Amino acid sequence: MCNRNFVIGFSIVLLTVAIPISCFAGVFISVTVAPPVLPAYAQPPCPVDGYIWTPGYWAYGPDGYYWVPGTWVMPPQPGLLWTPGYWAWGDDAYVWHAGYWGLHIGFYGGVNYGYGYFGSGYEGGYWRGQRFYYNRTVNNVTITNVHIYNKTVINNVTVNRVSYNGGPNGIRVRETHDERMWAHERHFEPTEMQREHEHGARDNRDFLESKNHGRPPIAATARPGEFHGPRIVPANSNDAPYGHSENHSVPRPTNSPQYYERSEPRPEMQGGRGGQPDYKSPHYEDSMRHGGNRPENRDPHENGRGEEKHERFDRDHDQKPH
Repeated sequence: MCNRNFVIGFSIVLLTVAIPISCFAGVFISVTVAPPVLPAYAQPPCPVDGYIWTPGYWAYGPDGYYWVPGTWVMPPQPGLLWTPGYWAWGDDAYVWHAGYWGLHIGFYGGVNYGYGYFGSGYEGGYWRGQRFYYNRTVNNVTITNVHIYNKTVINNVTVNRVSYNGGPNGIRVRETHDERMWAHERHFEPTEMQREHEHGARDNRDFLESKNHGRPPIAATARPGEFHGPRIVPANSNDAPYGHSENHSVPRPTNSPQYYERSEPRPEMQGGRGGQPDYKSPHYEDSMRHGGNRPENRDPHENGRGEEKHERFDRDHDQKPH
């Protein structure tokens, strides 16, 4: 009996310790209640050339769901694209599938996060050699000396703010053959700045859904962890610019979530992880843009996805008389 009580007590301690752990790779998070709908918000302007948009999402902690604001992020290395994390119904619970960096956009549950992430792939831009080209039709890019193009995106995904795949009222989308293949490519974990961004949101009670009722005071930021200042964006009181909600809020769970520490990497993270650079170095952003080995992604018109209008956006040049 003594040993049995010890095992039960030790398990409770482990569960308590595991709860604050990040929703990123390495931890299995299972919750018995559906995540809230995605809040409506405007995208803040891109702060620096080379930053890529990472959409906001609902994470889960000791006090329930909390919002992690969307933000612009410098990737671990040029050439990499962000596959967002997503919730999916499985084994009588909602399971979190963590996001990652890779050469291709993998499956993210068909969730329409907006701003290029319309449920499948990414329409916000692509890498060509050493530079990232931004699609200005879906991105808020106003900085000078940056490569942009204009491509109208035809969104065939059901327009709503449902934030999970499967289950009651969830999104009914399955991964494609290519997405299954890309799941076994080499992937990179979220950057240190992304982890700190999530931790900062977790520690701010204003981000709890139980307090903000699905409308967080800070829905998006220009840079990771930037929760103060003029460049933060609150949730809108009206519908999102990319759709309307089709699911409803659900009661708060009465039981605790289940967290299991994985002994092995997630299958989609197998194949190796790149080393983490010094993201706090003042020279990091410049080094990412002007040197090093850079994997190349084909641009859209080379892949048969249609022609776009390309231009190099330079405000000073545009203001010169012709």
